[in-house]
Amino acid sequence: MAERTENTQPIENYALIGDHQTAALVGRNGSIDWLCLPRFDSAACFAALVGTHENGHWLLAPKGEGDCTHRAYRTDSLVLDSVWETPGGTVRVTDFMPQRDKAPDVVRIVECLDGEVTMHSTLRLRFDYGSIVPWMRKTDGHRVAVAGPDAVWLRSEPEVPSWGEKFSTHAEFSLKAGEKVAFVLTWYPSHKKHPRLIEPYEALEQSLADWRAWVAQCAYDGPYREVVVRSLITLKALTYAPTGGIVAAPTTSLPETPGGVRNWDYRYCWLRDSTLTLGAMIAAGYLDEARAWRDWLLRAVAGDPSTLQIMYGLGGERRIPEFEVPWLGGYDGAAPVRVGNDAAHQLQLDVYGEVIDSLYLADRAGLPAKHHAWQLQLKLMEYLEKAWQEPDEGLWEVRGPRRQFVHSKVMAWVAADRTVRAMEREPKLGGDVARWRRMRDAIHAEVCEKGYDPVRNTFTQSYGSQGLDAALLLIPRAGFLPPDDPRVLGTIEAVRAELGAEDGLLLRYSPGQGEVDGLPGEEGAFLVCSFWLADALHLAGRTREAEALFRQLLSYTNDVGLLAEEYDPRTGRHLGNFPQAFSHIGLVGTALGLSGRGGSAGPGAAG
Repeated sequence: MAERTENTQPIENYALIGDHQTAALVGRNGSIDWLCLPRFDSAACFAALVGTHENGHWLLAPKGEGDCTHRAYRTDSLVLDSVWETPGGTVRVTDFMPQRDKAPDVVRIVECLDGEVTMHSTLRLRFDYGSIVPWMRKTDGHRVAVAGPDAVWLRSEPEVPSWGEKFSTHAEFSLKAGEKVAFVLTWYPSHKKHPRLIEPYEALEQSLADWRAWVAQCAYDGPYREVVVRSLITLKALTYAPTGGIVAAPTTSLPETPGGVRNWDYRYCWLRDSTLTLGAMIAAGYLDEARAWRDWLLRAVAGDPSTLQIMYGLGGERRIPEFEVPWLGGYDGAAPVRVGNDAAHQLQLDVYGEVIDSLYLADRAGLPAKHHAWQLQLKLMEYLEKAWQEPDEGLWEVRGPRRQFVHSKVMAWVAADRTVRAMEREPKLGGDVARWRRMRDAIHAEVCEKGYDPVRNTFTQSYGSQGLDAALLLIPRAGFLPPDDPRVLGTIEAVRAELGAEDGLLLRYSPGQGEVDGLPGEEGAFLVCSFWLADALHLAGRTREAEALFRQLLSYTNDVGLLAEEYDPRTGRHLGNFPQAFSHIGLVGTALGLSGRGGSAGPGAAG
């Protein structure tokens, strides 16, 4: 069977492995098609996901076979087993990235379970997003690839026959039942000495132990525990351990529209993630992760409130310049491929509410107070007091004209409301509580007057518009109005009627979106929006409907429990960056809400 050069794996065919500092995507065909080293936001050395196999990948599979027969993560871990049942026998490939000491490692262990199977490996390293072919050499039985600042060592235990061909490293070997071969790929800065080599089988046992010890801390024991744990593991895997920041996804430019231009880089940390991430982690018992994320948040937003960004780099970096990578053809032809994200410089007033709600939630959960956090919050409020009436780009980061988005105003109300609540709870904090009450009341009155359509009995996407927005479903969860308020109930029905796709899924806003976001083409149903619908139904007392919708949404996870940003019910395909923290935060939040352990008001990361 000839090796395919084009990447034809559906997005949902990928599984995630990672080491809390970066991550890789492994296809059902045994090919690692995406890996950035040494960080999530580093240049990819395997970029076949958004190009071709000539842009870098690592295929390890039985010779002449296609996709694996079945695969699964080992219980309560991020260790992936892929099994091929071939005419000659059965083989399992175990993929994982151990929590690193200093250097990142990718470990792939091949074990023959019965019969005899011939395996083939093709390693194409292409640094700088698939553009640089490294110089390869063999040293002490190891393959060494070097180009500029990057160096990678590949070794196998035991050593297997390998050869170089067309700037790639190939290996072929046969295994009988009970025999194993372990491959280890290690990255390090080319100007430094090679780091300590890990023992792959010890690393496997330690990785399993580490993940299972972490999962054992989960306080949720409800009916959806298995899917909640898988989503929590995914969120943990998207956490950059050195700082506590959480990336929205480990990928860039997986398209929201097949073949379209709605392709964005999600390898950064959105402030909007803070509220739901904190809520989910705290409700599930993970206070250490919540504390690390809260501390990252405080460091990132420090400074002039008027320069608050909606996203930052992994360490809180502010510069995330966006540029295109022309030599990559895009996933399934969806170009351009982008690196960086210009939305970092948009005005999105809702993030002020989400940041302040996060701080309020952390305080209520009993996280140790930060002495400067209150003063920072007051500075944010002073800026928002002057700015909340301005138009902005809104939750969905539209690239069209600024508007008076209702969701942005509601979250400005949340900022004032949580500040008032904090001062009422702790009078010693100091400050003019009457000032923030007046601001809260003014926002509430304006939204109810200008953001509500009494004829249709629904809130609208922006003042005076006819369009709707799925983010309006967050109004009751934010506490802006009671869940059984007629205006809330009317909004739920209007959103379901006008934004409903197929199978109960929702679009994020009304069709004809090019007028709003300034971009051509359509997009799939946003998965998190349907989780919000389930939340709103549950809060309105329609729990049976909410549970039915939630179970339906769970059916859209791929075979290993992962979700992309969007789903196309017509084709059954995942769309957008993958796996998407936004979607998994929504899943956890809805499961916790249905079990009475709900989180908080904010929506999470958006692109």
